[in-house]
Formats: sequence, structure tokens, C-alpha cells
Amino acid sequence: MSRAEQILDELRPRLSPKIIAQIPRLAEAIQQSRRICCYGVGREGLMMKALVMRLYHLGLDAHVVGEMTTPSVAKNDLLFVSAGPGNFSTVAALADVAHKAGSMVACITAEPKGAVSRSADIIVNLPAQTMAADQGKSATSILPMGSLYELLMFIFCELLVLELRDCLDISYQDMRTKHTNLE
Repeated sequence: MSRAEQILDELRPRLSPKIIAQIPRLAEAIQQSRRICCYGVGREGLMMKALVMRLYHLGLDAHVVGEMTTPSVAKNDLLFVSAGPGNFSTVAALADVAHKAGSMVACITAEPKGAVSRSADIIVNLPAQTMAADQGKSATSILPMGSLYELLMFIFCELLVLELRDCLDISYQDMRTKHTNLE
């Protein structure tokens, strides 16, 4: 079996109907939010940035936490964070700030019993290897560290975008008109 086939075999069961069934609730929360601010650390942060770009293409008021143009969060806003291993101190601190401001918090994670997950209003569980369990007998993937989780996260977020596109009745052409021409 090739490495590509092994990776696909690792991904397929993690995209089961049970996992995909988490999309509508998150899509609804995003649609009902005045603005969406997203955050993740490391490669998880890169996946969140990719999501923000697509949310913007859908015409939503979406931002990456830490960028200079990110507004404050308040009631009717959503902070969407990634905490694959269950807890990062920066993610936990941001979730606390968002809650105190009256914002809803959604967390995508492989560890739904982690500290950040437990404090979230919406938990999206993506069961995949992260750096929390990537060594010794805990390792379940041929990919290093949290790569399997990050791949799964990217695919899940693309499926979320498709759900939102359908719910918002946005065409691909409408999305394309919001893509930058400054490349």
C-alpha cells in the first residue's frame, strides 16, 4: 500500500456521517453571528486562516485573531478556535476574553474533554492524532505530529464552507468576485 493510500485510509473513517453531522450546527452559529473571529496556533492556525478567507468569500464578516484589522468581539459574535490537543494557553485565554465580552465560542478539537473544549459553547470533535498523542503506542498515524488532525480540519472546514454556501445561496461566481485581484 502506498503512503498516499495509507493517509486516505486514515482520513476516510474520520469523515464518517457522525463527524459530518456536526457541520449544520456550526454553520447555523456562523450564519447567526454578526462577526466571526478565528484563531489557532501553529499549523492549526493556518487551517483557520484558510477558513477565514473562504468565509470572507462568502460575504461574511470574518477575521483572523491577531491581525491588525481584527475588531473586538461582543454579543452576537463568534470566536471559533482550534485546540486539537485540547488545550493551549493562548486559546484558553482568548476564549475567556470572548465569553466575558458576551461572545459565543466554538472549538474544533480532537480532545473534546480538554480545557478549551469544556469551556466552549459548541464543540466540534475531529478524532485524529495530534501532538498530544503522537509518540509511542499512542501514535496512530503515519503522519508526523498533528498532521492528520490538520488535514482533517482542512477538509471539514471546506465541507463547512460548502454547507454555508448552500444555506446562504451564494454562487461560486459570487464567491469569486470577492477574491483578491492583487496577486
